[in-house]
Amino acid sequence: MISATAIVASGVVLGAGTFAYRAAGPLLRSRYSMRPGMVALMSTAAIVLLAGVIVTSTFADGQEYADPARPLGVLVGGVLAWRRAPFVVVVVSAALTAALVRLVA
Repeated sequence: MISATAIVASGVVLGAGTFAYRAAGPLLRSRYSMRPGMVALMSTAAIVLLAGVIVTSTFADGQEYADPARPLGVLVGGVLAWRRAPFVVVVVSAALTAALVRLVA
């Protein structure tokens, strides 16, 4: 059995480590400069990572494929976001699309 002291101590250590990690960015920013090509590569890598998460979440549900309603809802939401619709309209339209497809199927 783990003691309460060990749990509290590990929480404090993890909290301090998280704070130090997050504070390192602003504190070390002036000491390190990245080349413009590296900045562009990091921006592209972030977009690719986000796209991969979106695709995986859209088409997979744990170990199974997602039902057809989810990709259709994401498609509707993506098109509306691309057309610069208000955020509330995007979310509600995507949810309604998924709900209607599930209702019909």
